[in-house]
Amino acid sequence: MQRRFQGPPTSFIVIAVALIQVLGTVFSANHQATLRPLDPLAFMLLLAGPAALAFRTRKPVVMLPITLAATFSYVLLGYAWGPIVLSLAVSIILTASAGLRWEAWLGAGICAAAIVLTAVFAGNDPALIRASAGVAWAAILVLIGEGFRRRGERMAEYRRRREAAKQAERDEYRLTLARDIHDVVAHSLSMINVQASVALHLGTNDPEKLRPALEAIKAASKESLTEVRQLLGVLRDDAPLSPPAPPNLARIPELVEDARRGGLDVRLENSVAPEPAGTAQQETAYRVVQEALSNVRRHSGAASAVVLLEWAGNALKVRIDDDGAGLRGAPAGNGLRGMRERVEALGGTLRLTPLETGLRVEAMLPPDPARTGDQP
Repeated sequence: MQRRFQGPPTSFIVIAVALIQVLGTVFSANHQATLRPLDPLAFMLLLAGPAALAFRTRKPVVMLPITLAATFSYVLLGYAWGPIVLSLAVSIILTASAGLRWEAWLGAGICAAAIVLTAVFAGNDPALIRASAGVAWAAILVLIGEGFRRRGERMAEYRRRREAAKQAERDEYRLTLARDIHDVVAHSLSMINVQASVALHLGTNDPEKLRPALEAIKAASKESLTEVRQLLGVLRDDAPLSPPAPPNLARIPELVEDARRGGLDVRLENSVAPEPAGTAQQETAYRVVQEALSNVRRHSGAASAVVLLEWAGNALKVRIDDDGAGLRGAPAGNGLRGMRERVEALGGTLRLTPLETGLRVEAMLPPDPARTGDQP
């Protein structure tokens, strides 16, 4: 697809060129009494060239032939000399900038040939010098148009790349939101399901312990609803100006406590203070622990698990061991894929290692780019 130079509005170009050609020629004609006086045909030819420029965006191929015909007709009829060539010069530039290179060079060549022939018939040195300058200007006009065209192409490519980058950023943001929503919903519904089962059991066998189970269900559902509303809010027009604060290492004990209330014996071994860790490190660590404990409760049938947080150089090491059935040859689901994508987006690695009894989920999270030089 041809790129067109997007300069001033077409109406502005047409009016400006028409005024310059008509007024300039009328003024010049007052000092050229020996030539044919201006008549209605002369004014029609003076206006025909600027009128042809109106086709610059709709059908640029017709501009140059019309301006050539109007200009040559005006000159051959012997009317007073003036800025009649302005519309022709502008049409050459606009034709070249529209990508019609061969037509622009052909038009410039016709103009150059006419100038040279006129100088030869005149038979004097000043005419030949003027002819040389005219030929050079014909070529320069085409090159100016080519420059405008290339600039337009560069600007169009820049806009395309910028839009592609924005689209990629939007796609990545939507993918991150999808992971967050999956993690929040999967974790909360898993915990609610476990607590509801406990509540049903206690309602029959031990009614006095029913209240704590129901309170845990209420707290989990309220927290998950709040997080889901915050995440979905950014997809709406009434999204908050400030996004919700991302989860951090300080909230991992809450995940452990939720798992314990669900009947899983979880031990937390944490030797990491939140301060040295970057925001992305902390959020990814939280999501890894959240998804791993959700999978342990829903799929593995484990009775116990160990959550380990420690530094390995500058990298944050997150490990979750359980004594369940492991993957049992099943393919990775959305949760594990989302976990791996989160870790790899940070530049880290995720390993799933079968144990003698159970499964080990281990993530190595490098520091945030802005904190590369930080030491724990």
